[in-house]
Amino acid sequence: CRGGGARSRRPRRAPDANGELLSVARPDVRRTTLPLALALAAGLTWIGCSGKPPAEAQPVVDVQSAAVARKTIQDVISADAVLYARNEATIVPKISAPIEKFYVNRGSPVRAGQLVAQLENKDLAAAADEAKGAYEQAQAAYATSTEVSLPQEIQTARLAVVATRQAMEAQQLVYESRLKLYKSGAMARNLVDESHVAYTQARNQYALAATHLKKLEAVGQKESLRAAQGQLASAKGHYLAALANLQYSQIRSPITGVVTDRPLYEGQMAAAGTPLMTVMDLAHVIARSYISPQQAAQLKVGDPATILAADGEADVPGKVSVVSPALDPNSTTVQVWVEAPNPGDRLKPGATVRVNMVARTIKDALVVPAAAVLTADDGTTSVMVIGPDQVAHQTTVTTGVHAGGEVEIMSGVHAGQQVVTTGAFGLPDATKVRVTGAAAAAPAARD
Repeated sequence: CRGGGARSRRPRRAPDANGELLSVARPDVRRTTLPLALALAAGLTWIGCSGKPPAEAQPVVDVQSAAVARKTIQDVISADAVLYARNEATIVPKISAPIEKFYVNRGSPVRAGQLVAQLENKDLAAAADEAKGAYEQAQAAYATSTEVSLPQEIQTARLAVVATRQAMEAQQLVYESRLKLYKSGAMARNLVDESHVAYTQARNQYALAATHLKKLEAVGQKESLRAAQGQLASAKGHYLAALANLQYSQIRSPITGVVTDRPLYEGQMAAAGTPLMTVMDLAHVIARSYISPQQAAQLKVGDPATILAADGEADVPGKVSVVSPALDPNSTTVQVWVEAPNPGDRLKPGATVRVNMVARTIKDALVVPAAAVLTADDGTTSVMVIGPDQVAHQTTVTTGVHAGGEVEIMSGVHAGQQVVTTGAFGLPDATKVRVTGAAAAAPAARD
């Protein structure tokens, strides 16, 4: 605008109801447009001087946060598992015979050594009686051989030695006396020869008797005793075999537990090698799971574990009892067993459950909620730390154990700092934030 004020304009006249002209006031254009013009001029002047538009106010983003806390965190390995009884026995008869009687049914509790079934055994009882008689006869023969026959034979041999020696000595005297008479010319030669022959025969008989006695005392007694013992042992073995077959007709439980299967009925044929019933010890169960070799390398026997009950009741505590030293050839995984007590038989063998195995426990660890951790495409992890000025800064961190919706932070932050939990994704660095509601409290430390 150039100098000079706005020209005044006369009021416009308008006819009234009677046709007379009335004055109508017009708005003062100068009063309404001047402030706007001044503002526009000031803005144009600032633009002309600085060359930049006016700065806009920085936006404030609403977020939720949580404090970095120190607490105990556990490295838990979870896996699906199948339940098995800790001890199970499939009772199989050793002989084939009809079933005479069952003493238990499915679901019946049994004790170790309890009679659970009886097979027909009349023929086996008769065979056992016959073998018993043969064994008793062998015992009598052994006693006779060792106490009567053998001593009598030795005594007879000794008497024979004495008799032959006496006969030999008598023939020797006859021979020597005739030889003297022959030398003096009082006896014929043929009589001397006859006595010499008789003496030689008697001497030979004595030698035979002495040799027989010596062998009988040194070898014959030992061998006769071994022969008698062998006959006795053979008879005893036949008797024990017959007695065992008779005992096999009585089926007893080898373990304490519960009968879970009994496929046959009384009167049916029980075949040797065919299962007659199954007994399980349900006081303890074993959950068998398959995990990767990397996870299995973190576990050891005795590590605490938990079986998550499918019935919604309290979880069952247990421990790792087996970590297989070899991979499963089909799945290249490692089989791990978790053993746990089973009060009230809540856990049923054959059911699928979830197991949590504690590989390690880290005390006094820095922990943040898992939602606060951001993972970039290159694998780096970071959190948005809220400073005292309420500005969120992206901070690179090193993470450790992930457990229960929480993450261990090994480096990058310290206890007490606030990190963004909700609204961190896509939030630019150095953004002004406003924590909505109360910041999440630091989780309480647990042992």
